[in-house]
Amino acid sequence: MWGVAHYASTEFTWLRGNTGATGGNLGTQMMKLEEAGYVSVEKRFVQRKPQTLYRLTETGRAALVEYVQALKQLLGAAVGSALD
Repeated sequence: MWGVAHYASTEFTWLRGNTGATGGNLGTQMMKLEEAGYVSVEKRFVQRKPQTLYRLTETGRAALVEYVQALKQLLGAAVGSALD
């Protein structure tokens, strides 16, 4: 979801190329994010070629922030324990 969060909109082929995911796998994951209300999808044609754009919704942004905060707490506790 980072790739979608970082830009105003993110194109499917860019995501596929930068994640190393297969088209089928990425499509499935993005569909799950869309069903959860985390991303919105826009399908259009550019020079007669299909293009799919994803945008993070407010719900998705809130979920991402919550996830990152939970990771920070978890990692902070793990790092703190390792240093004791």
